[in-house]
Amino acid sequence: IVHNKYVVEACQAMGINCLEAKNKTRLELLDEIDEGVVILTAHGVSNKVKEKAIAKGLILVDATCKDVTKTHEIVLNHLLVGDVIYIGKKNHPEAEGVKGLDSRIHLVTCEEDIDALPSTLNNVLITNQTTLSILDIQDLISACIAKYPTALVEKEICNATSIRQQAVMNLKDIDTLIVVGDPHSNNTNQLQQIGIAQGIKHTYLVENVTQLKKEMFDQANRVAITSGSSTPTFLTQQVISFLQEYAKTNEFKLPELAKVIL
Repeated sequence: IVHNKYVVEACQAMGINCLEAKNKTRLELLDEIDEGVVILTAHGVSNKVKEKAIAKGLILVDATCKDVTKTHEIVLNHLLVGDVIYIGKKNHPEAEGVKGLDSRIHLVTCEEDIDALPSTLNNVLITNQTTLSILDIQDLISACIAKYPTALVEKEICNATSIRQQAVMNLKDIDTLIVVGDPHSNNTNQLQQIGIAQGIKHTYLVENVTQLKKEMFDQANRVAITSGSSTPTFLTQQVISFLQEYAKTNEFKLPELAKVIL
């Protein structure tokens, strides 16, 4: 339901199967479900997915993030008067959901994609995937505006993501940053990349406390900890508690990983 394997494992323990495949869209994944309840993930889907699920007689539970829903509304409203450039990651479920809304939505992942866009786009709106980096989208927005000077811009970094990113950018005198989260989570990876871009000497992404290594902190003076917006709180808290204790005792003895409880 989010990109964190501990949440997925907790769902599976409750008998909820999680379907995802790099080579299949949400629309194609529905072919594997013939009955029961389908939960739509936080990343959102197009109306075609909902319509297909209903046509198959499936019960839908929509867990789309409210920030993603807001982006869908902004895009659909603008399509009444013009074209949309959507900055996002290719094959990411959130980008897939937005792209599936209409053929006049043009996915941009890099500047080469902007060069390939037709010059005939009319009354352009530029918006973006909610989990991207503030730094990354600004460069692409600037490149889009250079090609379409009258374009409107709606930055759609979600609040949970933007607060974390801004906090990392505001860090001072930090030489080690620990980012807690799943390596498949885009918002988690963006935090690590921002830490690196900010010049934090040692920036590590760990899934949980057991992945910490003593050598990560041998030269550390000040350590900061953050987490992806899809990371369960207990995972982050274990890392915080362990490092607080390590700072007091200088004994690097990792605890066992607690079970996730939803």
